[in-house]
Amino acid sequence: QEQLVESGGGLVQPGGSLRLSCAVSGFDLDRTNIGWFRQAPGKVHEGVSCISRLDGTTYYADSVKGRFTISRDSAKNTVYLQMDRLKPDDTATYYCAAHLNIVNGRCYDAMNKWGKGTLVTVSS
Repeated sequence: QEQLVESGGGLVQPGGSLRLSCAVSGFDLDRTNIGWFRQAPGKVHEGVSCISRLDGTTYYADSVKGRFTISRDSAKNTVYLQMDRLKPDDTATYYCAAHLNIVNGRCYDAMNKWGKGTLVTVSS
């Protein structure tokens, strides 16, 4: 059974940092495209960042480029999203998703394999 479990969300002040974790089970982390999406009420679903299974290349949405960093730890079966210089607009539920399509540097859900999400609130 494939599972994705997000953690690390919480309340943080603007300019602060959080690191999200996605614990993976049931498949090889290094052999699948994997990444992070976010959804806020009334806003569009956004692909935040992902890692290519082919060569480990990382991709980022323009809205987070330079502030967020995605990484994976195969030994721990975990993918991370380091979020720095957070803004109120980053407030959303963040989801980890596997088996993504990566097209023209953008991350797309392909197989509807998601975790339950972790809430990030950026507010003073």
